[in-house]
Amino acid sequence: MLGLARTGSPSTNGSGDYCIAFSTAPQNRIKHGETAPRRVELLPNDSMSPLFLACVEATEEAVYNSLLRATTVEGRNGTRVEALPIDRTIEILKKYKAIQGGP
Repeated sequence: MLGLARTGSPSTNGSGDYCIAFSTAPQNRIKHGETAPRRVELLPNDSMSPLFLACVEATEEAVYNSLLRATTVEGRNGTRVEALPIDRTIEILKKYKAIQGGP
């Protein structure tokens, strides 16, 4: 949610926000039919803010990548969706200070 609607505040420990995160780490996978109890490692509260920030930034980056790497596609019945004009998009993002960089 925050990565999609980011407004400059990534959410921090103690902010009162609820976050749901998913991990693809092999040690967190539960095999089908597994019934034995297992031990888990938990992060202390003070480690949550960096984790939230990392999740927000990764989601934000994925959104930018999907928008900027998209290609024009044509679908059913000739429906056509144009890819973003990259140069113009970057110009707009810079104008509103959503990104920084060269000229």
